[in-house]
Amino acid sequence: MQTVSFAQHTVTPSKIVCIGRNYVAHIEELGNEVPEQMVVFLKPNSALGSTLYAERDEALHYEGEIAFIVKEGKLAGVGFGLDLTKRALQSRLKSKGLPWERAKGFDGAALCSNFVPLTVPIDGLTMELRIDGELRQQGGVELMMYKPAAIVEELASFMTLEDGDIIMTGTPAGVGEILAGQHFNGRVVSAGKILAEHSWTVI
Repeated sequence: MQTVSFAQHTVTPSKIVCIGRNYVAHIEELGNEVPEQMVVFLKPNSALGSTLYAERDEALHYEGEIAFIVKEGKLAGVGFGLDLTKRALQSRLKSKGLPWERAKGFDGAALCSNFVPLTVPIDGLTMELRIDGELRQQGGVELMMYKPAAIVEELASFMTLEDGDIIMTGTPAGVGEILAGQHFNGRVVSAGKILAEHSWTVI
């Protein structure tokens, strides 16, 4: 089983719960419709990885996100997450009304920073993703259609959130293709202070 670091302890998530289409600007950049209800999909534990690849059978796209870790049914920690997508495959699956798991749940499709205890107001959290030093994505809780508290409430209405589970809260505008050799730096910030940060070099 794959693990992540939370408050300097090793944690084994049973699953990664992802919220899709949670930022209007991202919905618009992909030409999708604004959903009538929360879009939820899962990545298995085996999707957690540590290496950022440019492709897996086809080109991969990045989506930077604010990620939370769950304890006792509540949001206990926060970190930065990369939701990797086989965009061309996802488009084909969507056009046929089929599930996205082949495009979203493959091995290595979720990368995370360390997680730190959540000791700051959730409403003030922002994520930033820089590629080769250029800011590509930036967005915070204030831009989310579904805020973290509403996400937890909705998820808990139909599934058990187990200790260590990760919730990825959606991505702001600025997604794109991953290219070999690029340097990614993702961070979660609150009131100008970096809470969690990680860097990857694409291979």
